[in-house]
Formats: sequence, C-alpha cells, structure tokens
Amino acid sequence: MKSGHDDSVVAVARSRGFTLIELAAVAGVLAVLALLVLPALAKGNGASRESLCLNNHRQLARACILYAQDFENRLPNNYTISGTDAAISSGTFDNWANNVMSWGATLGLDDISNTNVEWAAKGPLSPYLQTNISVFKCPSDIYLSPAQRFKGWTARLRSVSMNGLFGRSDNLASSTTGRAWFDPSYRQFLKTSDVLNPSMTWLTIDEHADSINEGFFIVSATATQWGDLPAAYHNGACTFSFADGHCEMHKWLSSTSRYPVKFAFSTKAFDAAGKKDFQWYKARLQLILFR
Repeated sequence: MKSGHDDSVVAVARSRGFTLIELAAVAGVLAVLALLVLPALAKGNGASRESLCLNNHRQLARACILYAQDFENRLPNNYTISGTDAAISSGTFDNWANNVMSWGATLGLDDISNTNVEWAAKGPLSPYLQTNISVFKCPSDIYLSPAQRFKGWTARLRSVSMNGLFGRSDNLASSTTGRAWFDPSYRQFLKTSDVLNPSMTWLTIDEHADSINEGFFIVSATATQWGDLPAAYHNGACTFSFADGHCEMHKWLSSTSRYPVKFAFSTKAFDAAGKKDFQWYKARLQLILFR
C-alpha cells in the first residue's frame, strides 16, 4: 500500500491541469494541423463541385443528342427572351429552358421563372433527364440578389446556357431558313447533321450569374469584349459540353474574362490575354458561312 504522502502528490498532480505553456503548445499544433488539412478539404470540395458540374453538362449534351435522334435529327428550340416568355405564357413549354434568369423578385413572369420548378421540368429535354432539372445548375453558382434573399429564396434554377447557333430562336418561319438569327451570313445549326465538326463545337456553357437571362449564349464574331459572359466558377475555369457529348473545363487567362458577381452586368475590353481567351472560344464556336 502507498503512503498517504504519495497519495497527496498524485492528487495534486491530477488537479493541476494543463499549464499555459502546455495549452499554447497544443493550440500551436492544432493550428498547424488546420493549415495543413483545411486547404486539402477545400480543394477536395472544389474538385467535387467540378466533377458534378462536368457531369451535369455531360447529361445535358446526352439529352440533346437523344432528343435529336427521336425528332429526325432536329435540335431543341433555343429561344430568345420573347420566345421563352411566349412558350411559358402559352403553356407550350417547347423551349429547352423555360425560364429567364434575373436578379428581380417581383411577380413578373421572368422573375417568377427563376424558381418555378414546374415550368423548368416541362421542357423538351426533361424525358431524357428523368425530369432532373438540377443538371441546369452549376453547384458553384450560389448567387442570389439581396431582393431574392429578402424574399427567402434559396437558389435560382439555372446557370447553363446553350450555344446560340443551335436550334430555332423562335417559332417564326424565318428561323427555319438555316441562317443565324444574330448574323444571317452564318449558318444556324437546326439539325445535328448541320454540325460539321461536333468535337470542336461547344453545345452548353456555364454563363456568369450577372450575364445569364434566356437560355442561349452568343457573342459577336468581331467582339472586342464579352457580350454574353462565360462563368469562371471553378478557380477561374468554365465548363463546356460539346456536340459529340464530351465535356471540358477551360481556365480563362485574363481578368477581362473573369469577373466577380456584382448583380449588374458590365465587361471590359479584351487585353492581350483576353484576346487569347476569345480566340479559344471562337475556335470552338464553328462559325460557318451560309451558302
């Protein structure tokens, strides 16, 4: 049996706890571990979002291809704002994207369409997506305007747009001629057979939150700055799908291609790196003269 003196020493040692020096040492170790682990976790989360975004675009490209196979190679409609509004108002819902993204939170049709799941799910691609409309949204696009947050919104439904050279731009006869609506000197791709180089022709893109509205994306072939603006949600990179079904993530070189979300649209003239960004984009647009 230990003596009473020994017992009292053990009791004091047990009640003493950690000294300030010991606590500081533990805190220092934890801080170092945090510096090592947190960036790895953040990188892992970023990689997971990139993978999910690529998969979303892959599913959309596949849905377009399957749709075309079922409809005599015809590509889905890709309407302007007025055409999209008409598709919603008439109840035809025949546009690939039955919404117009905005920063408003009013009772106007376009603002309502930001979050109207039913309208989005009635689009012509839905049967090929099992009505999974989450593929229309990049997981890194978490943006809502102050007015939308005030209304209690949790998300807008879409960050993806389609190449403006694909599909009919409206229901008018003029959109069946095969001439590009934004510049009739170029060909509009109405059928898959019109796309001469599918692996080098982009189909869908993540569009910047300040730029996105209707479901198409287009920039003039002679642009000196972005008109519609691609997103850069993945460490400065943007996701694309292509007409053959493959997907790519492209990192922009220039600050004239990468902008923070400001809830208002503006871009700057391309610098030297921005011109390289635009040439990369333009080479995958496949502008073909109408003959």
